[in-house]
Amino acid sequence: QVQLVESGGGLVQPGGSLRLSCTASGNIFSYNVMGWYRQAPVPGKERELVATIASTGISTYADSVKGRFTISRDIAKITVYLQMNSLKPDDTAVYYCKYSAPGVSYWGQGTRVTVSS
Repeated sequence: QVQLVESGGGLVQPGGSLRLSCTASGNIFSYNVMGWYRQAPVPGKERELVATIASTGISTYADSVKGRFTISRDIAKITVYLQMNSLKPDDTAVYYCKYSAPGVSYWGQGTRVTVSS
């Protein structure tokens, strides 16, 4: 079992910044991928990938956030961060942390990000 604790969501004005954090604990595999997904408060909108980073350091980003969001991780703390800059109203969503390792995956409970003036 792996537990994920997320923090950092909130209300921010368009153009502002937020940093999300997610710390994993429990049965951690040496090779894993941690990342962020989001689900906007729109009927029928599915959860979508935002960014991921592997324990090797390789990262991926959704096209919609490239150049604005940066994912990073602290291996020792088993923590992943998502620095979100130049936020737009379309970034409003519940952001979920995900931990994946061979044969297993876990989700955090989500943290809400609202971008509004």
